[in-house]
Amino acid sequence: QVRLIESGGGLVQTGGSLRLSCAVSGSTFSGFAMGWFRQALGKDREFVAAIRWSEGSTYYADSVKGRFTISKNHAENTVYLQMNSLKPEDTALYSCAAKKTPGAAYDSWGQGTQVTVSS
Repeated sequence: QVRLIESGGGLVQTGGSLRLSCAVSGSTFSGFAMGWFRQALGKDREFVAAIRWSEGSTYYADSVKGRFTISKNHAENTVYLQMNSLKPEDTALYSCAAKKTPGAAYDSWGQGTQVTVSS
């Protein structure tokens, strides 16, 4: 497991933007992929986006395609989630996660950062 530290959440108006960061602390990430998940109050956690660490393929939930962009910076050992055109339904606790191999579950999780979109 690796230690993941998220930052960048906050309060934004509908249509605004935020960029979340997820830094791998204490070691250089050498796993398979990192992803972003979110959990709104009273709802189950849901997948948002993921990126393969070595070759950079990206994957998105339908609800965020065209609005969110996941990216990585190997030198900074960090994954980013650029969120544009935010909607009130994007309000949630956003967490990043990492997995070691293609078939594995995400087994390292950060504490999360709150994103609140006001209408």
